[in-house]
Amino acid sequence: MQQISEKLSITLTSEMVRCIREKVSGGGYASNSEVIREAMRAWMEKEKRLLILDAAIARGLADSESGRGRDIDTVRQDFVKRYAQ
Repeated sequence: MQQISEKLSITLTSEMVRCIREKVSGGGYASNSEVIREAMRAWMEKEKRLLILDAAIARGLADSESGRGRDIDTVRQDFVKRYAQ
């Protein structure tokens, strides 16, 4: 699948620009754009993981509110039994 590229003008702090240029001059990336694209991919992946985590927390809270949870003392005892061996 071919992705359409779009040119975008952005303003960055001097520290961000320095970091990007260091990555390119260090040979890790071929261009400033490549650095930015990699950073965007990482940010998008982080956002995706946070959404998954939020959903898991919501499921856990719903389980707890509906009485499907276990109290901390029971969990602690099960943990000790399982890992004390």
